[in-house]
Amino acid sequence: MLDIALEREAEGDLLLGDMGQGLGLRPGVIDGAISISAVQWLCNADKSSHEPRLRLKAFFGSLYRCLARGARAVFQVYPESVAQRELILSSAMRAGFAGGVVVDFPHSSKSRKEYLVLTCGPPSVSTAVPTGKGEDGESSSDNSSSGDEDNRTVSISDRHRPKKKQKLNKRGKGREWVMRKKEQMRRKGNVVPPDSKYTARKRKARF
Repeated sequence: MLDIALEREAEGDLLLGDMGQGLGLRPGVIDGAISISAVQWLCNADKSSHEPRLRLKAFFGSLYRCLARGARAVFQVYPESVAQRELILSSAMRAGFAGGVVVDFPHSSKSRKEYLVLTCGPPSVSTAVPTGKGEDGESSSDNSSSGDEDNRTVSISDRHRPKKKQKLNKRGKGREWVMRKKEQMRRKGNVVPPDSKYTARKRKARF
């Protein structure tokens, strides 16, 4: 990526380094920071000397120092689990950031995106977290801030869309419904398993 940036004569300075070892920049000289799909890799221990908590602490601590007060940092992240998300959030909180997580399309497995939106400095009116987008393009969110006893400043902003209710009879989806759906899929050119006596047969709770 750096070679391509050099070829295209990108504006600004280019640096190569390990953000898990901290950012070697002077305090308060950065007005904003953007990161795409990078921070979650600090949760992995690729070497025996790597400790995810220490690497996250070094990164967020150095980022907080080099950002000007009131500056904002936005990270697009892809945590593999809830534990990774909590680890990233807790590291940001301990460094002194205010802000939260914005989730776009939370109920979509393909379009879901998470953004860690942080502001350098104590929480204030200007540190409000933007709302996530839903499938209809509208913005709506439920903020869940943690209590003061933990001195936390990071909250999670998520869009909770009501799931569509499917009309089911007491017997559920029978064989006729399954056969009709399979025929529709065949007409569309999709590969559909052949019909057999086991088609649409209800399985037991366990084998």
